[in-house]
Amino acid sequence: MQFIYYPRCSTCLKALKKLKEQGLDIELRDIVQETPSQEELLHWIQQKGQGIKPFFNTSGKVFREMNLKEKIKDMSEQEAALLLSQNGMLIKRPILVDNQNIYIGYQKEIYEK
Repeated sequence: MQFIYYPRCSTCLKALKKLKEQGLDIELRDIVQETPSQEELLHWIQQKGQGIKPFFNTSGKVFREMNLKEKIKDMSEQEAALLLSQNGMLIKRPILVDNQNIYIGYQKEIYEK
């Protein structure tokens, strides 16, 4: 199981705590130091099947500074994956990846399961 997070994000740390409480074997990955590649992101976008918007940190400073609210409506999956891979702070976090699923953001009930 891979946990992709930003170490200074309180929500990420809360999610990580839940995972550790369950004694799970987790590979930690800093979203800024080891930003997911375009290929990884494209695969996850397609696997999730909910479009590109869930992968964007829409409340983040970088998202607002780049004025992406309107731009992402017309972006292809490939364009979005490329943009996200260029700046980890654009990516919604945390991301939890296991063999079959991808979970974006912290949802307490999912992390408790």
